[in-house]
Amino acid sequence: MINKNILFLALLIFSANTIFAQSIVIKNATIYNGIDNSPFSGNILIEDGLIKKVSKSLIQGDQVIDADGKIVTPGFIASATEIGIVEIGALSVTRDDESNVYSIGFSIHDAFNPNSTLIPWNRSNGITSAITLPRHTSSPIGGLGSFFVLDSNLNIDSKQDMVMIGRIGGSSSSSRSEMLSLTDDILSFASSISAKDVRTNSDIDSLIDSSSIADYLELKPRDVKALFKLVNENMPLMISSNRASDILKLIELKKKYNLNLIIMGAQEATLVSRQIADSKIPLVVNPINNIPNSFDELAANKNLSSRLEDAGVLMMFNYGSHNSHLMRQGAGIAVANGMSYGGAIKALTSNVASSFNIEDRGSISPGKVADLVIWEADPLEPSSMPEKVFINGIDMDLTTRSTRLRDRYTKNFDKPNTYRN
Repeated sequence: MINKNILFLALLIFSANTIFAQSIVIKNATIYNGIDNSPFSGNILIEDGLIKKVSKSLIQGDQVIDADGKIVTPGFIASATEIGIVEIGALSVTRDDESNVYSIGFSIHDAFNPNSTLIPWNRSNGITSAITLPRHTSSPIGGLGSFFVLDSNLNIDSKQDMVMIGRIGGSSSSSRSEMLSLTDDILSFASSISAKDVRTNSDIDSLIDSSSIADYLELKPRDVKALFKLVNENMPLMISSNRASDILKLIELKKKYNLNLIIMGAQEATLVSRQIADSKIPLVVNPINNIPNSFDELAANKNLSSRLEDAGVLMMFNYGSHNSHLMRQGAGIAVANGMSYGGAIKALTSNVASSFNIEDRGSISPGKVADLVIWEADPLEPSSMPEKVFINGIDMDLTTRSTRLRDRYTKNFDKPNTYRN
């Protein structure tokens, strides 16, 4: 009996490995690979969750999907979201994005809910992964964001605490000058931390006691460890800022502390586009937000993306909150106002991957993870939807709460509404 059970388990394992090992070929695709500005016709081979080959020649595989000329892109990466930690923004019991204890070192990673109802909806719109961020703290620098794969797997595929966030200007109630000075002081403290200072919590406590700025901010060991990681491990620091003069101050801080700086918002970036390009600072912009919402955004305009592209600035798109799928609508608006189509696709894919050190995703090239989308029509047209979404080489179920509700009330008319699935 024992031998039979062992044999049965071995057969199950073999069958599972065989199924996973099946290769998939997507043929006759119009490929925007996230690298080149122009598309090309070709075929894609997927094996073991990775892109094995991209070729204009025929490729053999266990399963063949004929794209019939349709556009195939890398899975879109949402660069600044609340996906997985906020369900309803106005309902505090559904928010896991802020802390009453930590500031700089606050991480949202362990609060991520892979069963969030918002994940299937974003995934069915071509968003295959996302960078989820905490809410801004009272400190100009504070909070750690993480990268998540949106496959709804309880065994969460993520990159923990891979970006620190901050904010200058905008809705902050403190003096702009004070916030910039405080940012400088925090970064100065961070650059002074050595490896021996963070060996134990006792060592960190001693460091905090000896630092006036750390003591004033009531930093915890977790906060100090996060600052050490920021300056020693090339962690991106994403600062929300819109005013041109503030952007110039951030450029100075980047040079002073050798920061891996990303600026989000940047509505007045066209006024200082040359300086941004020379400093090689990526921007996260929302092309839909082209009307000034504050005195920090007086230079906002609908040609922001095209002008920044012409200046050689690397861009990413976002929409904010958890409706990140609307960023592709923003990309379409950017193209309608002069940005190149291929550049817009890169702003949704490879630019995000390179800016946030996500090395294995973001483009259709051999060796990359097979996050791919086959679109029924133009992916930058909001009415166009994916026909298929692959995450880690797996063909994902595109059912959402919305499609279930649609089917409930448009099918099975022989049953009362209460009894429909």
